[in-house]
Amino acid sequence: MTKLAHARPTACLALADGTLFYGSGFGATGQTVAELCFNTAMTGYQEIMTDPSYAGQVVTFTFPHIGNTGITPEDDETADPVAAGMVVKWMPTTPSNWRSAGELGDWLAARGRIAIGGIDTRRLTRAIRQAGAPHVALAHDPEGNFDIAALVAAARDFAGLEGMDLAKDVTCAQSYRWDEMRWAWPEGYTRLEDPKFKVVAVDYGAKRNILRCLASVGCDVTVLPASATTEDVLAHKPDGVFLSNGPGDPAATGEYAVPMIKGVLDQTDLPVFGICLGHQMLALALGAKTIKMNHGHHGANHPVKDHETGKVEITSMNHGFAVDAQSLPEGIVETHTSLFDGSNCGIRMAGRPVYSVQHHPEASPGPQDSFYLFERFAKAMQDRTA
Repeated sequence: MTKLAHARPTACLALADGTLFYGSGFGATGQTVAELCFNTAMTGYQEIMTDPSYAGQVVTFTFPHIGNTGITPEDDETADPVAAGMVVKWMPTTPSNWRSAGELGDWLAARGRIAIGGIDTRRLTRAIRQAGAPHVALAHDPEGNFDIAALVAAARDFAGLEGMDLAKDVTCAQSYRWDEMRWAWPEGYTRLEDPKFKVVAVDYGAKRNILRCLASVGCDVTVLPASATTEDVLAHKPDGVFLSNGPGDPAATGEYAVPMIKGVLDQTDLPVFGICLGHQMLALALGAKTIKMNHGHHGANHPVKDHETGKVEITSMNHGFAVDAQSLPEGIVETHTSLFDGSNCGIRMAGRPVYSVQHHPEASPGPQDSFYLFERFAKAMQDRTA
């Protein structure tokens, strides 16, 4: 067993190629294995860590000031962190924010998530960009004792996200109703009192703020598990169907999600709106294909062009797979593309209110340029029932 002979970093990040990064551990102790990605957002670390789309991933934050605004329960996107761990440049300092209810390190420790600070995140980010998202093992031991050979072997043994259906791990166990709307000053979160539309949201790993956005445009939302069938969805007599974000390989989740979506499209003329994994699920149901990206898109400053208006939106993104634009069948229009790499970011069915986007218009974290997509969904339901 190979151990460090000198004192004493308390955390180690081991890449599958044998590259090692030593630093200071915080949060939980122990070891985890995952895919490593980087996120360029300057804020929203709590929302990122609790985004179910990060299942199976350790997140490297390129912005150095992580933890400086503390933790507040209102910012959780799901009940507990879903990302496997976090990597930061500087150790979190004492938080300074009027909404703070605790410190990042304590929050992570209580929820079993490992973090490492003191890392050259620029070097790590360059490595991810050049060689693709690596498989890693992240360990935190306050005594600084690490079995390096075992860590590297664990990273190499990680199966990776291709072929993994992670939606089944993060979806809700049973259906529930949602009526909480977006946070607004000074009231905070308020409840929808006069719903206009009944919407079924299929939960592949839904973020709370997406559900809030739906409620904020008048939707009485019923959330169903990822395994919901066409019959389950239509039994609620919805005015529209929403397909949520989520983690993992879309082709794997599509084994059971695609038949449901095809059934809704074949049996009804309901408006359908998808985000992130929901976008990929809709594309697969319409006959397109998805591909694994080199390092994906993760951040809150991604420029996306809407080809139908000519406008460029600054968006929030989090995905490691993408819809292959070259595989879109006839009758499916590409509506949005990334200005970073030209990858597909949106589609719609010609002549029907069925559309989806790869980015996150709920802005949690991120800009609100794309909130109009929720309003478009509400208008489609209104037009259908008029």
